[in-house]
Amino acid sequence: MINLKYPFSIAFVLFIVFGVSVCGASAAPSSVLYPGNDTQTELIIFAAASMTETLQEIAALYAKTEPNVKLTINFDSSGTLKTQIQEGAECDLFISAGQRQMDQLDITAPDTVNTEKLDFVVAESRINLLENRVTLVVPKGNPKNINNFNDMSSALSSAKILMAMGNSDVPVGQYTQRILAYYKLDEKAIAASGCLSYGSNVKEVTTQVSEASVDCGVIYCTDAFSAKLEIVDYATTEMCGRVTYPAAVLKTSENPNAARAFLDYLTSDEAMVVFESVGFSKP
Repeated sequence: MINLKYPFSIAFVLFIVFGVSVCGASAAPSSVLYPGNDTQTELIIFAAASMTETLQEIAALYAKTEPNVKLTINFDSSGTLKTQIQEGAECDLFISAGQRQMDQLDITAPDTVNTEKLDFVVAESRINLLENRVTLVVPKGNPKNINNFNDMSSALSSAKILMAMGNSDVPVGQYTQRILAYYKLDEKAIAASGCLSYGSNVKEVTTQVSEASVDCGVIYCTDAFSAKLEIVDYATTEMCGRVTYPAAVLKTSENPNAARAFLDYLTSDEAMVVFESVGFSKP
């Protein structure tokens, strides 16, 4: 029972209930709200799940800098976010963990990528915001003694481990597929042998490793940092290419100027300090 002698109790309980309903029990919250005052511009940001912790921190800083702007951030896999945008979800600014998902919405991208000729991206606003690194991580104690990608390849070939990776429609999964191809490993055959476990975004892959339900996993270094997981190896550019995060204002935005201002803030020194503290870097 709430003690009505303390007027803040009701507000506190409502805050907890609201927080639970928003964040749920998933590894990556689907939506987080950063309110300002009562007369404000609302910006809806769609951002890759791997940015969850850093963008939450940056959004809190921005709320102090621009109290008239309310940020509503939707975190999920870049593939899911791209589909939501395509299907008409309100979004002012899209930040993807891979070029492919942004290209699929950009009319200036090659037809071989933007096969549906979608035209959502304000081309002149598009930038490469960040760069990340793909890593091989293991659960506490590293029980299968996987110390690098060579060990991973050998163990997968002999069906001795269970590895977590992202689905094929999300960037971290696509980078992992390139690594498997680099080692001339047949993903379908490995999956059929029961050696692969999939996640719908990088946070789900991270959780599988953290809970030791798999022997290793391929995630970004930023997620490894946030989850305090042991990184045993880094993928080279030769193995999976560069991991760049494009960002762009969308043509469907109702507040394009405010969206552009927030995007500019994300490139500021103040924001970059937060990004770099977990392993992101400037492209």
